[in-house]
Amino acid sequence: MSIWSKLFGSEVESDQVNYYREGTDLMRDGKFHEALTSFRLALKEAPGDPIVLQQIAIAYTRIGMTEEAAKTYRHVLKSQPDASGAHYGLAFIYLRSGHQEDAERHLRAFLEKPPSGEEARDHLEHAKATLAQLRGDVMSAGGDGGDGYGG
Repeated sequence: MSIWSKLFGSEVESDQVNYYREGTDLMRDGKFHEALTSFRLALKEAPGDPIVLQQIAIAYTRIGMTEEAAKTYRHVLKSQPDASGAHYGLAFIYLRSGHQEDAERHLRAFLEKPPSGEEARDHLEHAKATLAQLRGDVMSAGGDGGDGYGG
């Protein structure tokens, strides 16, 4: 995805492949390895793009490469400390690996500057419920298994 596409919301070079969109379509179809390839190509077009990097981290998580996913999320947070998606993903990686304090810290960071929109609602509820559960709060809602990705 070119910078012009991001700025103006349309494809300036319409004959080019939109690797980011291709990657998200492949993710939706459960083709995580293929999506990773598309996201890497999208990253070549937009080096350091935090949105693309977060999608790469999600793909890594889905194929079981959690160390690579964590590294990618941390890379995003170095340049964008408020990247809510990176905090969310990293929180659940830490939680699964038994690092509860780190998970809590990233869940709090996610909830301090949460994403907006209908799509974010489930993630917000999941983060709140997980944080409540980690703190031992009585008011703990159900979750999706604790992986942060609905699976």
